[in-house]
Amino acid sequence: MTHSLHLALGAAVLVVSLAGRAASANSYVRRRLSLSAFLALVYVAGNAVLWLVALAPEADARIRSWEQLALTLAALNALVVIAINPLRENRMPDRFPGIMQDTILVGLFMLIATFVFREKIATASAVGAVVIGFALQDTLGNAFAGLAIQMEKPFRVGHWITVGGFEGRVAEITWRATKLRTKTGNFVIVPNNIISKEAITNYSEPASPTRLQVEVGASYLAPPAEVKAALQEALANCRRVLKAPAPDVVLVDFASSAVTYRVRFWVDDFEKDEVTRDEVRTAIYYALHRHGIEIPWPIQVEYSRQEPPADPPERLVERARILGTAGIFASLSPREHERLAAASRERLFGHGDAIVRQGDAGSSLFVVSSGKAVVTVEPGGEVATLGPGDYFGEMSLLTGEPRTATVSARGDCRVFEIDAEMFRQVASADPAVLERVGRAAMERRTELHTVRDSAAAASAPQVEATFLLRMKRFLRLS
Repeated sequence: MTHSLHLALGAAVLVVSLAGRAASANSYVRRRLSLSAFLALVYVAGNAVLWLVALAPEADARIRSWEQLALTLAALNALVVIAINPLRENRMPDRFPGIMQDTILVGLFMLIATFVFREKIATASAVGAVVIGFALQDTLGNAFAGLAIQMEKPFRVGHWITVGGFEGRVAEITWRATKLRTKTGNFVIVPNNIISKEAITNYSEPASPTRLQVEVGASYLAPPAEVKAALQEALANCRRVLKAPAPDVVLVDFASSAVTYRVRFWVDDFEKDEVTRDEVRTAIYYALHRHGIEIPWPIQVEYSRQEPPADPPERLVERARILGTAGIFASLSPREHERLAAASRERLFGHGDAIVRQGDAGSSLFVVSSGKAVVTVEPGGEVATLGPGDYFGEMSLLTGEPRTATVSARGDCRVFEIDAEMFRQVASADPAVLERVGRAAMERRTELHTVRDSAAAASAPQVEATFLLRMKRFLRLS
């Protein structure tokens, strides 16, 4: 082969590499074509030097052999990269990650080097194989492990895994190591030969969703059925928890100071596991608090526990005052406010918790004690925000009607709940209470509905009488 032909081949590979690099939007392709361009440039420069400088025949032949190997590697590298990778997209194909492309390139190069340049590199190969074998013992182990990972595919780029005590999203798989991006934003480089020896947990396979779990202890005094119902209520208020597959609660242990329950639920992305667990634990705290279920802690000393009074006198006075500010109870006397306060119970809701849901059956009224609550009506959306002294649920209390709206806590929200049985006891002691409360409820209902004609207005006394009869029947006071 003449010097001019040598230069032409090298120049052709150089031009193709540079043109492909300039035309490609793929950073991986550009990086690999830079290698081809460098090797082709070395080949062209070496041939130019040999053309100008006369060397001994043996030295000239040896140098030309290595130049031809460099040109072969440059051409094969450009061919593999351009044939496999998309030039207009900045990504690698899923079936041919970088390590697989390297395997193809090395395999082709070794075939050509063995069968085409066998005689020219035999001596160097014998010596080099021994030296490289000792020098790259660990590196080759990592490389073969990386190749095995690509063939078996226990995980892929983008999967969330735990391996060797490290957890993160797979960012890159190379010959030497696998790079994980942790939730703190750091990169962990795990050698492939370590991964090949460790158990791997893949949270992204077989497919989303992923099941998570948290454990919580509850008092031995609380029946398991009540605890499970409260925990399910908490899960229903967690927006990140999937409705299907349905979450569940199982009793897992009778510990020294608590009965342990495991709450199991599903999420659509394992990356959100920490914020979802936080949301679930927060909802569990508020749900157990509302239901009066204690979350115990280890007891170091013995003591005789005495339950405090349900409602100290000073709290009842404040509760009676707040109930008196509610429009539906404004016409009642202070004494009747105190009776209602004694009959009510305080409940605490966390942000986003549904106090009542539209369409659910109900038989109680709520008065906001502190915080705020949002009223939403489907399909219209949010219609009002309630604050201290505002009330809702009067029709469910007085007639048992289903809830007409969903009311949810905005931030921490405390409410006083008065159910039908409690109210019946207060009303039975003074029948006038029922009439005054019923009249206030009717006035509010009339305000919420537009009077269509005078005939409807004329029938108001009849409607009020009918409404009073419905209240008496529901409360069993007739």
